[in-house]
Amino acid sequence: MKNIIIAIDGHSSTGKSTIAKQLAKKFEFVYVDTGAMYRAVTLYAMQNGFVSENGDVSDGLIHDLDNIHLDFKFNKELGYGEMYLNDVNVEREIRTIEVSNKVSFVSEISAVRKKLVQQQQEMGTKSSLVMDGRDIGTVVYPNADIKLFVTASAQVRAERRYKELTQKGDQVSFDEILENVITRDHIDSSRKDSPLRKAEDAIEIDNSNMTMDEQFELISNLVSEKLS
Repeated sequence: MKNIIIAIDGHSSTGKSTIAKQLAKKFEFVYVDTGAMYRAVTLYAMQNGFVSENGDVSDGLIHDLDNIHLDFKFNKELGYGEMYLNDVNVEREIRTIEVSNKVSFVSEISAVRKKLVQQQQEMGTKSSLVMDGRDIGTVVYPNADIKLFVTASAQVRAERRYKELTQKGDQVSFDEILENVITRDHIDSSRKDSPLRKAEDAIEIDNSNMTMDEQFELISNLVSEKLS
């Protein structure tokens, strides 16, 4: 049987990963968080001094790409795969505001995108996938069976992200989160290589005024109709 690909693109902090995990569980597909992959490379760059405070990335990262090994290892308690960087679980480290402030600078580098896109495309040859990111329906899987584009207002997304981080005990300010959301939107949408944009055949979901349950019911029904 043909592997089915569900591509979910959209802005940061729209809950793409949550809906992707829910869909993967319901339809028994493999979930791939491409954002975690770019965050892991960003963490590596930070650990090795390849990215400056103002976002300049040195060529050292490009030269070191073959030394970066990424893997998702399934966590039975969580019900999804966690990100491992060179055999170390970095799931918590990659979700910090420090990584969030740098990830768009690292992810706009063509060599980084080329390496990760190749890995992402190889995953689809092995099993049916739910994959979320910025360029899944436009670059990684332009022929995906189902394409979704998830968005919400910057204010709402910042509120959600602020709540998520403070619940984890992180010391952050709301203004810092809002600025990060707006900055990432600009960088992601204006970069030359694989900018964030809605595929022509993608279904747009604005979840500014939706609960997660309402969003899942809506999207789950859409996917069921498409698959049938």
